[in-house]
Amino acid sequence: MRQALSGIVSKSTSSLKTIMIVAMAMTFVVADAASSLAARSAAIVVDAKTGKVLYSADADGRRYPASLTKMMTLYLTFEALAKGKISRNSPVVFSAHAAAEAPTKLGVKAGGSVTVDTAILSIVTKSANDSATALGEMLGGNETNFARMMTAKARQLGMNGTVFRNANGLPDPGQFTTARDMATLGIALREHFPQYYAYFSQRSFLYGRQRINGHNRLLGRIKGVDGIKTGYTRASGFNLVSSVSDGNRRLVAVVMGGTSGGSRDNQMASLINTYLPRASTRGGGALVAQADSGNPIKALAKVLLPKHDAPTPDDKPVAVASADAAVTDDSTVAEDNSDDNAAVEETKPIVPAKKVKTVIVSAPQVATAQVVAAYAEPAPAVDPVNTASVPSGWAIQVASSPKQSEAQAFLDKTSKQAPKVLADASGFTVAFDKDGVTYYRARFGGFGSKTAAWKACTALKKKNIECYAVQQ
Repeated sequence: MRQALSGIVSKSTSSLKTIMIVAMAMTFVVADAASSLAARSAAIVVDAKTGKVLYSADADGRRYPASLTKMMTLYLTFEALAKGKISRNSPVVFSAHAAAEAPTKLGVKAGGSVTVDTAILSIVTKSANDSATALGEMLGGNETNFARMMTAKARQLGMNGTVFRNANGLPDPGQFTTARDMATLGIALREHFPQYYAYFSQRSFLYGRQRINGHNRLLGRIKGVDGIKTGYTRASGFNLVSSVSDGNRRLVAVVMGGTSGGSRDNQMASLINTYLPRASTRGGGALVAQADSGNPIKALAKVLLPKHDAPTPDDKPVAVASADAAVTDDSTVAEDNSDDNAAVEETKPIVPAKKVKTVIVSAPQVATAQVVAAYAEPAPAVDPVNTASVPSGWAIQVASSPKQSEAQAFLDKTSKQAPKVLADASGFTVAFDKDGVTYYRARFGGFGSKTAAWKACTALKKKNIECYAVQQ
């Protein structure tokens, strides 16, 4: 009997040890998975009263801003309002270029207009790409000049890791930022323009007879959250800048590169719940300097946007199917409850280019201009890249054009001429400057080796399509 009991106890002990070992192994696997997931995203939490960083994870890593870009568009719009250059009732005319922007959008036809107030509301709720472009053209004369103004303002605010190329955040290979810079901009918006900051708390607004709902799901869900902006493209992942206050404490938190809208929102909620109680109840002085300059032409001249192929973000999130991404309806204007520009914002291709030295010269504040200009270049076709990771390796170049629409058209034509050769390749355009003129390279990426790229080029040349291989 004793021997039998001894055997049972021995076997039980052995089984228990086995279970413990398996449990420990699973713990390490879960920990490694969590660590890997964290490495794909960036976040920062800043005490908005003292400027103290309460939490940071790859806060200076280069990221695509997506529609967080519109925060700077609104900053310059608020600045123009505060200086009396425009009013809330000023008409914002939509050029052909603005009207042709990809959804999400307000849907104003070329030549039509809305008030500045309506344009702002459509940006903070629906994240309207067409409204952002129209405001940029109004304030800068054209979107290229406005992008220079945005970058100059970023430098003046201390955002040294940011370059803007457009007013809305649609993908551009030379447009990037950091979580730290976005936190700085979030703080600056409240500090410098408290009279307009309430716009960011809007959860919906009426456009004619249509009720347009917002994308920021934390408004009303987390007590004290009063803005600011969501953002999404396949390459950037799900981004969010949030401002929150409990009356005595205030935080600005940033999450970039989330794998879904839901996981990003949950991460933000966790950061707020964890760090708001740790924020200071004192302070309240200005954290972000606000300089001034009276010569916009001189300031613009000092801002050198990256020439050739600008460096791209270092890390991208892994695409994950989720209910949040699945609800996108880019055909809906009145009742769009999708997360920002989810999955349909990829109108302008965003792919990596060669990493070259980027020269950015600090510049004083750029005063906005009251100029309305038509910048009528048709929007290119939707980028076929369907992964959140920006491809790297080898690419082949088949054309170059001063118009992005022509470069994209050549990509489409080449794809039809050689569907088998390019079956696994992804077409994209890369902007570069030469003698003050912007050109667009038409390329196909996704080749795993130099040999594979050369082989594809050889096959294309047999079809009388010129090309050469380049390493990304």
